[in-house]
Amino acid sequence: MNAFREHILTLPQLASEVAEPFMREAAQVLDDDFCRSLERLHLVGCGDSYFAALATEFAFESIAGLPTEAHNAMSFSRYSVVNFDVPNYAQRAQTSLVIGISVSGGVTRTIEGILRAKARGLRTLAITSGAHTPIAQAAGAVLTTRVPDLPSADGVQVPGARSYLASLIMLFACALRIAEARGQSVATWRATLAGAADQMARTIALSDDAARGWAEATRQATEFVFCGSGPNFGTAQFGAAKILEASGDSALGQDVEEWAHLQYFARAQATPTFLITARERDASRAAEVKVAMQAIGRQVIEVAPATAEAPPDLPFAPLPEVYTPLVACIPVMLFAAHRAALLGEPYFRGFGGGRSIEGGGGISRIRTSELVL
Repeated sequence: MNAFREHILTLPQLASEVAEPFMREAAQVLDDDFCRSLERLHLVGCGDSYFAALATEFAFESIAGLPTEAHNAMSFSRYSVVNFDVPNYAQRAQTSLVIGISVSGGVTRTIEGILRAKARGLRTLAITSGAHTPIAQAAGAVLTTRVPDLPSADGVQVPGARSYLASLIMLFACALRIAEARGQSVATWRATLAGAADQMARTIALSDDAARGWAEATRQATEFVFCGSGPNFGTAQFGAAKILEASGDSALGQDVEEWAHLQYFARAQATPTFLITARERDASRAAEVKVAMQAIGRQVIEVAPATAEAPPDLPFAPLPEVYTPLVACIPVMLFAAHRAALLGEPYFRGFGGGRSIEGGGGISRIRTSELVL
């Protein structure tokens, strides 16, 4: 049984179930006056939650017109938030919002960021799986993304797919709510988000067999690179994470432009390189970099909207670029699921060698790390 793939196949149904309720919840929690007063937004998370922040930063800026920065939690809690101790930053605290994203609600570093921001007068909001999680208790307000659990064969822990989608949808719902409160027309954006489940189902139909084929074609590979720009830089990071979690292979998420400055010079020639493109704002640069990748011998796997004129290697169904993370993540997840099944690799290395899902994350102490306030 390919348990990870089975979870991926449920994503369209999940999206159809949560999109409207999440938009209603965001409308209830984010009040008009505060949304209109906002001047700066900080999105904070670790792992998949950080990748969801990267993938939705563009939505807050392009739809809501709100300057937004996605931070990994360590960078924010120990470095960025101290800027608000400086007088000319401190006066901006009341017009700044920090959204801490944590599915479990117990990640120490994200909680720390929320608490340190709140101590400096910033408004705080948690996006998490329940109203009683530690991060929900720490934040000034909470939006819940609890989704029904799926049974896993023999209790196997599966790489995050449903939780990531839930975080994406709730963050998009927040962007639409802020835009609406600031006088923007969002009816079309809301309808597109509500109907994204159909495009997700179409993406699975388009890409599942192709993902299996590419898993077989790259069976001998030992490392992978995922490249994306704009909202799909988050997708690239997420894709690399799913390979690490599912099959344990070395994987890197990189910005398309940065690849041309860095990985272009790597010694290994045939490294499978996923080029994730919306074929919109990123189109011209992605096309140039693809030529460079192929010229130096990379095995390029293009992940892009399905078109008859230029069919990609791993297709996803078309959506406006701002929403493409909802569908672009599916082919890369399917690839990771098929690769793990093909190699017979246990997800998360079976939590061996000191790894654990209990005890705060084993020796990495994800949930038991020291809080610095």
